[in-house]
Amino acid sequence: MKILIIEDEQDLSKSIVSYLKEQGYLCETAFDYYSATEKIGLYDYDCILLDITLPGGSGLDLLKYLKANKKSDAVLIISAKNSLDDKIDGLQSGADDYLAKPFHLAELSARLAAIIRRRNFNGSTLIEFNEITIDTSAKIVFIQNEAIELTKKEYELLLYFIINKKRVISKNAIAEHLWGDEIDMVDNFDFLYTHIKNLRKKLDERGCPEYIKSVYGMGYKFSEL
Repeated sequence: MKILIIEDEQDLSKSIVSYLKEQGYLCETAFDYYSATEKIGLYDYDCILLDITLPGGSGLDLLKYLKANKKSDAVLIISAKNSLDDKIDGLQSGADDYLAKPFHLAELSARLAAIIRRRNFNGSTLIEFNEITIDTSAKIVFIQNEAIELTKKEYELLLYFIINKKRVISKNAIAEHLWGDEIDMVDNFDFLYTHIKNLRKKLDERGCPEYIKSVYGMGYKFSEL
């Protein structure tokens, strides 16, 4: 899962990144309104952690930007503004949740996980697709009730495919989801092909049909047909 942390307090931002990386999240950061606007415009995120007071502009204006551009990124506001009116403004502007500073990182992680579950998995920690079950809490994949050993990237790749099942996903979108903005520095997608090949092989060895289909000139689709 890819997270953007928009927070101008760099020590707090570093603490959040360190904690969430241990939870298995891919984290990117922005420290002011303009860099945040650029990242939001270029990339998609599973959730954005958004401070309201930023150098150069307001986090609430970023929420309006997301809505105006029909972006579907979830948003968790993290703010020192703790009045009821501030919370109502944030939620009515499109945020999924509001967490007042100071907060415990464990609570932040729990709120973040709850938003992602609501957005992608109807509130459940278990995702099922035919014989495949993913426990998103334990980060374990089962095929016909038997655990399968996947690398971290293979797990994230399978989860991303199932969330977007029956949709054609471009190679670039998949790579950005798994590696974040670091993908801008690579020359080709050989590393992605390797992960997809390995995931296909492991699913095939467990008797799964060929769910991962190449769509010539476009990308991949995870589908029964």
